[in-house]
Amino acid sequence: MEASLQGEAPLTLSERKQRSNVWRLAIAQALAGANSVVVYATGAIVGNALAPSPVLATLPLSIFVVGMALCILPMGTIAGRHGRRAAFMTGTGAGVLSGLLAMCATYVSGVNGFWLLCLSTFFGGAYAAVVLSFRFAAADGVAPARKAQALSMVMAGGVAAGVVGPQLVTWTMDLWPKYLFIVTFFAQAAVAVVAAFILMGVHLPKPTLAQVRGGRPIGAIARQPRFIVAATCGAISYTLMNFLMTAAPLAMHMHGHSTESSNLGLQWHVIAMFGPSFFTGKFIQRFGAERVMMVGLLLIGISAAVGLGGMDVGHFWWTLILLGVGWNFGFLGASALVLECHTEVEKTRVQSVNDFIVFGLMALGSFASGGILSAYGWNTVLWASFPPLAITVIALAVLQFRAKP
Repeated sequence: MEASLQGEAPLTLSERKQRSNVWRLAIAQALAGANSVVVYATGAIVGNALAPSPVLATLPLSIFVVGMALCILPMGTIAGRHGRRAAFMTGTGAGVLSGLLAMCATYVSGVNGFWLLCLSTFFGGAYAAVVLSFRFAAADGVAPARKAQALSMVMAGGVAAGVVGPQLVTWTMDLWPKYLFIVTFFAQAAVAVVAAFILMGVHLPKPTLAQVRGGRPIGAIARQPRFIVAATCGAISYTLMNFLMTAAPLAMHMHGHSTESSNLGLQWHVIAMFGPSFFTGKFIQRFGAERVMMVGLLLIGISAAVGLGGMDVGHFWWTLILLGVGWNFGFLGASALVLECHTEVEKTRVQSVNDFIVFGLMALGSFASGGILSAYGWNTVLWASFPPLAITVIALAVLQFRAKP
């Protein structure tokens, strides 16, 4: 559990503020998740239409992940020095800009439009980097025994994103036929504005001088075996989820399936990603983060095996659904384990470094996804997921074995 350092005890908020924070962060998570779904549902398709080469079709999605990775530490610094709400406002501003730039990209079209789209997804990634901190923000001011459940309930807001995001694309993509998706991107910007207003009501403890300057060196924290395994499991869970999800819509398109079918597959994937969050926190509390992580990793492996079974719509959908549930268990279990690796004064730095590791690795996987799909096909994308998964399962098993008395 989290320890206190130099007398800096965690501040517990009132029950009313805790509930208000969880609800607001969950709603903002849903709205921001819809933003990410729009990026994933349209990025490869619009990128393929605008890119100077088919090999670059998924580059906007990779830039989205790069934006996440590069902006996590700066956003963490803003949160550490000025409070999490300042970071929230910065992130939602980037989300608005992302939608507006994507509109311009669609209108301009051609190579110039492609690079505008890449810039748009970079800012979308900056928004997503802030959204990542919602789960940790929910644990601020909450008693240690309830932190995992608070973290999990905020992530449950993503269920709504799984419904709203794909339908937002389906309802708006043809409203201006000459410029496919341009109305979708306007709606994407508008949703980020709504999220900003909701986040303004979040009440969190302000950072103290000790939290800004105190704590152990980050290297000492990062060398802890539990932190290494938590960061590795979080990174592999998210990397493989993104690796497969990035390629899936384009792979479905390549195998003759409709955009509506891929949108529906993404919808169920996102619901599967966040739906278990209503229970994951309780599972973590009862069985421990490590066991929940192990189940998540195994489900990701099963999802890839299902994908190898065929190329019809059902195989794609079940791959995405199982992938979503596996990501939920793996990523939330890893996030809960990170909470046990730092003290109160170290939290924003450690959480930001963890997410930087997670999304730095995810960016590499995202870049590889489009190239492997274009050059070798969907089955090779699926086979490529097994080696890193096996390494992570072994590392987690070693940690569990060493933890036994």
